[in-house]
Formats: sequence, structure tokens, C-alpha cells
Amino acid sequence: MCRLFGFRASWPTRIECGLIKAQNSLINQGMMDREGLSHGHGWGFAAYHEHVPLVEKQAWAAWEGEHFQKSAAHTYARTFVAHVRRATVGPPSIENTHPFVHGVWSFAHNGTVPGFETVRTRLLDAMDPLHRNEIAGETDSEHIFRYLLSLWQAHPERALSDTLRIGLRDIIRWSAEAAPGKPISLNIIWTNGEEFTGSRLNRTLSYLERDSQFFCPLCRKPHMKRESEQNHKVAYRSVDIASESITAENWHEVPNGSIFSIDEDTRIWIEPLDLPASAGVSALAS
Repeated sequence: MCRLFGFRASWPTRIECGLIKAQNSLINQGMMDREGLSHGHGWGFAAYHEHVPLVEKQAWAAWEGEHFQKSAAHTYARTFVAHVRRATVGPPSIENTHPFVHGVWSFAHNGTVPGFETVRTRLLDAMDPLHRNEIAGETDSEHIFRYLLSLWQAHPERALSDTLRIGLRDIIRWSAEAAPGKPISLNIIWTNGEEFTGSRLNRTLSYLERDSQFFCPLCRKPHMKRESEQNHKVAYRSVDIASESITAENWHEVPNGSIFSIDEDTRIWIEPLDLPASAGVSALAS
């Protein structure tokens, strides 16, 4: 199990409070989530600048030392993905730390694939050789990422959310065959900086929409950064995605067994995965 955080906004936005200062910030969730578990096996984030993800990762806990906090303090982005890890498949290491990145793509996952050793073979057999050869770690998450990229590469004209749905259905079916009766968990954030999609399956996930400029009561500053006159022509909107609600604002639960996407107008759309009963969807999963 891990904790996820994703963000998409119409203007470059300060990220620090969601990571550090908020009531239930990502660093606080890392120390102890609402189930009483800690997530101290690594942290990482990808902040997009001019359509390219700038990535920082460490294989230790986010609350150890000042690196995570100092990095967060200087981060403004329109698209952002962060992750704190509790290792289940693969030991703590930089290679196994999320988010995983390839070119403009970044990916983070909270969950576990039962029967992964068998599923891994299916993933590798169906994967493009480029992505098969670039796998650096041992996690089920990185293998999922490379499989999804292979599917996208074969059909780049397809909506990213549709590619994700097709890929997840394959993985769910393979896992059910390899480990019958053991529910899979697939909370995912996947983006290239412009398209932004993800899923919730058998782990908690919530979202927050803001449709106006935000003056933060924690840091007493506006979070938006007006880099050019072009920003003045675009209404401010943002969407936060997180494993747990981060602030006391009006967060909403992403329905279990669903795909979400954030469109070019920074609005979230949620659709069902339409999974069979064998997927083991549970409204109570953490």
C-alpha cells in the first residue's frame, strides 16, 4: 500500500501546502495514514515544466531529513504527480520508487497485483520490446506502466482513459486466473503532462475541484502563479487527486471500480470500469 497525490490546474500552482502544510498533507499520510500504517519506503514526485516532467526521488521516508520539504517549497506546476511508498512487491530502492517516468510520461500506483509472478510473464509477453528492456526494478507497478505504454504506442489515437481501461481489464483478468479469490488493487495516476487519467480499484481515493483563485489559509498566500498575460485569459480551475482527503474542503470520493480523466478545461470526468465480480470490488478497501 502507498499514498498517491496528483494535481492538474489551468495555471502554474504552488504545491507545497498539499504536500507539507495541510491538515492531512502527503507527508503526514506517509508518517501515518488513516489505517495507522506508515509509508516510509521511498518518495518521489514529477512536476511538469514546459511539458517535461522534472523528477525527484529518494528511497527513504519523506519525513526523514529536509529534502522532501525543501523540494516541495519551490514547486509550481500545472501537472504534478507524487507518491510515498509502502513496499509490497520489490524492496526499497530508487529503481522501485514511484513515479515511474518515460519521456513525457509519468505513472504512480497504489495497490498490489495478486499472483504477480504469473501475471508478470503475461505482461512481458504482451509488451513492446523497448519497454520490456527498459524495466529497471522489480515492482508490479513498473510492469503495469510499461504495459500501458505499449498499448498506447500501438494505438496513440485512442483516448488515454480508454487505453487505461483496456489495460486494466487485461491485468485484472490475468490476476484473477493466477490467484483466484484474491482481490486486486489498482489505484493509478498516469499522465503525459497534458492528458491526465487514472483509476480507483480497491483502495481509497478522493478528489477536490476548485473553480476560482485560491487564497490559502495555511500559508496566507495565493497558490496561483501568473507567469504571463496568457494566464489572465484563462479562468483558474484545478483538480486534486489523493488517497485521502488532504484539507477540510469539500472532497468527494472517486467511486470504486472507476476510471477518471481530467480534460483540457480542467474538469474531472468519471466512468465505471464495468468489471466482473471476479475483480473483487469493495467499497471498504483502504
